Amino acid sequence: MYILYCTAIFAIILALAAWAFMLWQYNNSSYRQVTGNSFLGVLLDKGRYGEYLTYRYLSAYEKQDAKFLFNCYLPRENGETTEIDVMMISRSGIYVFESKNYSGWIFGDAKGKNWTQILPQGRKFHKEHFLNPVKQNQLHIKWLKQYLQDETVPIHSVVVFSERCTLKKVDVSGSDATVVKRDRLYRTVAGMEAGMPLALDENKIMLLYEKLYPGTQVDDQVKKNHIENIENRVHEKEYSEKAVESGDASEAFGGEEQVLCPRCGAPMVLRTVKKGSNAGKGFMVAVPTRNAEGVQSIRREHRIQIANYIVENNSTVRQTVKEFGISKSIK
Repeated sequence: MYILYCTAIFAIILALAAWAFMLWQYNNSSYRQVTGNSFLGVLLDKGRYGEYLTYRYLSAYEKQDAKFLFNCYLPRENGETTEIDVMMISRSGIYVFESKNYSGWIFGDAKGKNWTQILPQGRKFHKEHFLNPVKQNQLHIKWLKQYLQDETVPIHSVVVFSERCTLKKVDVSGSDATVVKRDRLYRTVAGMEAGMPLALDENKIMLLYEKLYPGTQVDDQVKKNHIENIENRVHEKEYSEKAVESGDASEAFGGEEQVLCPRCGAPMVLRTVKKGSNAGKGFMVAVPTRNAEGVQSIRREHRIQIANYIVENNSTVRQTVKEFGISKSIK
């Protein structure tokens, strides 16, 4: 009994010592200094904890003059903002990290709109979809470049997943992004740096840091507006898709009573897919009329093409018909 009691006390002391060390480590970190988040708040927030762990794996770069920024809000069009999870400014450039603290199996590629997460659920599997993180980071980098207005600064895209997941089928070939699990992050970044020239000196790193730092200190209203803008875009997209599927073209296309084809100017009507995997879904198709301005323009261009062909090639009617695939009675 006495041994069990001593063992329990010793375990409690070890746990308290470990907690105290982690708390001390956190409070002295750049993450704490930039974000101001409490340690307990970070532990209870899956997203923030993933960002903090991303920093922890790379914190050794601070000894090489690297600077870190977190949850940086940068301006984009229409007065909206984009939020970058983690940035590291080092001698080889700015690394933009999109943090995904996910478990399960991950499937995705560089071009798809969404990626897939598959989680075990008893004897079955549960499937979740999330936005393509490669494309998300492309947008982040687009607005970062717009904000910096400095083409001499190399910018690198890295998508970081939790070590708890399995990158089952992930193909980002054709993109500039690197996708990696967090436990291989330091090694991956070190490998990327090994083949790069040193582009930034200590002064340039500080200038970039000071320019971007205010974006990490925005007030709660900016954060609230950012979330509302995202929710509004999602809502508008879902509303438009539902309107098309239900056959209401006026709702799907911004309330216009008649939608015109941007190429020929003819009115567009809603049709429904009859067969295949998209059966039941709506799509828009132009219904050309003789009087449509664009149609008349296309016909005039077509007549000129045919006339030029006949003159230049001294072509017969039969040859012209074969070349253009038209009726002998050209209208």
